[in-house]
Amino acid sequence: MFIGNFWSLLPALIAIALALITKEVYSSLFIGIVVGGLLYSGFSFTGTIQHVFVDGMIAQLADSWNVGILIFLVVLGSMVMLMNRAGGSAAFGKWAVTHVKTKEGAQIATILLGVLIFIDDYFNCLTVGSVMKPLTDKHKISREKLAYLIDATAAPVCIIAPISSWAAAVTGFVDGANGLTLFIRAIPYNFYAFLTLAMMLTLTFTKFDYGPMKKAEAAIKAKDISASDIDNDKTKNSLTGSVDQPHPPVSTKGKVIHLVLPIFTLIFCCIIGMIYTGGFFEGSSFIDAFSASDASVGLVYGSVIALIITIIFYLITKVLSFEECMNSIPEGFKSMVPAILVLTFAWTLKSMTDSLGAASYVAGLVENVAGNNALMSSLPALVFIVGAFLAFATGTSWGTFGILIPIVVNVFDANLGNELMIISISACMAGAVCGDHCSPISDTTIMASAGAECKHINHVSTQLPYAMTAAFISFFAYLLAGLVRDWRICLPAGIVLMVVYILIIKKFGLFGSKEA
Repeated sequence: MFIGNFWSLLPALIAIALALITKEVYSSLFIGIVVGGLLYSGFSFTGTIQHVFVDGMIAQLADSWNVGILIFLVVLGSMVMLMNRAGGSAAFGKWAVTHVKTKEGAQIATILLGVLIFIDDYFNCLTVGSVMKPLTDKHKISREKLAYLIDATAAPVCIIAPISSWAAAVTGFVDGANGLTLFIRAIPYNFYAFLTLAMMLTLTFTKFDYGPMKKAEAAIKAKDISASDIDNDKTKNSLTGSVDQPHPPVSTKGKVIHLVLPIFTLIFCCIIGMIYTGGFFEGSSFIDAFSASDASVGLVYGSVIALIITIIFYLITKVLSFEECMNSIPEGFKSMVPAILVLTFAWTLKSMTDSLGAASYVAGLVENVAGNNALMSSLPALVFIVGAFLAFATGTSWGTFGILIPIVVNVFDANLGNELMIISISACMAGAVCGDHCSPISDTTIMASAGAECKHINHVSTQLPYAMTAAFISFFAYLLAGLVRDWRICLPAGIVLMVVYILIIKKFGLFGSKEA
């Protein structure tokens, strides 16, 4: 009765609605999970318990991919704690203040670093956050704005980078055609990614914000603290709002190299780890190895090796003792507990919607639309909307790729010469990233909150109007693309429309953007 129809989306919709209304993410996700268990079991008490905890939570925590991501998070948290305690972050903050003298410059630096770290979105979120927090705090940029800049340069950048874990994922979902060739050809049509980047730059250069983000920026300007913490003078936990313990002492011997070298070591080791899992050292080419890589395992290999090198480096330079290094590891673990808990709940909720057949229900809707020749020119726009909705409801871009990309490829018989297929594939990827960007249960959104040390629901509520603006313009760009089928016309038109739209909002004071 509740499987394979609209009811299958109800658990995710309830969780998202409650999170936005109550501003409390843990209970909202758990209620959504319980609703999914009830629907699946036919409201049986024992069946619900079995499905929620055994089929859901325990199964998700037993999944090798998920465990790899959790280990990666713990190692990154430990590295961030080490860099902070070694004084590397503080030294970088002092250096950056003398070189980046404006608020706009700090935002541009954050965007550039986010673009440069295109290998993986998880890696991007936590690395950019740890590096840029000292600089953005100094220039009174709210943690909500930092979280947005991190999130908007994570998945949107990875999805247009041919060498990334996302490119590897997409190519793995394409049967009957060269997946990497298709991915590269689809890049210019990924309007949401490019419009998101254009939007960040426009907002930065025009010194403009609107909606809840404007209030967050005003709060930190007036109070000199993040809007997440305006109701409490004490430092709060980034995801839960609970009061944290004071931070441990920071070494006075730290220099910029104690931040920069570990970061570059982490990047290098993660790249090597990923291509190793793809068979690079067994004869595969670099591109083929990246396409075949296991990002979860590769990131674990890379991050663990980088952690060991970092500890040795700190011991040699005597900024931390061995005991201090070892004490930083469990402290880093503790800092990631809120993100791990939210991720666990989000994965469990996804398993509830999967068991209810949400994927097959949405896939059936898309196939019905694709089978109507009269709607073929509007197919990219429709695929974009469906992809965005599916990713928003399930909290996963990659799951959306797996559902929609094979359908689109089959509709066009894997014909790489059909430009409409290329546009539709790109629309699927763009819609998935858009929905992932908006969803409070998305792991990338959770990572961005953790990286910026911003209360998660605050990040979601401040980012949502910006993401919806980019989605709105992208939809019209895909309508145009379905007709003219030339990115050289559609992409510039979308960017111009985005800039004009923002300038209109600023001039007429729409969406709470009017100056006080």
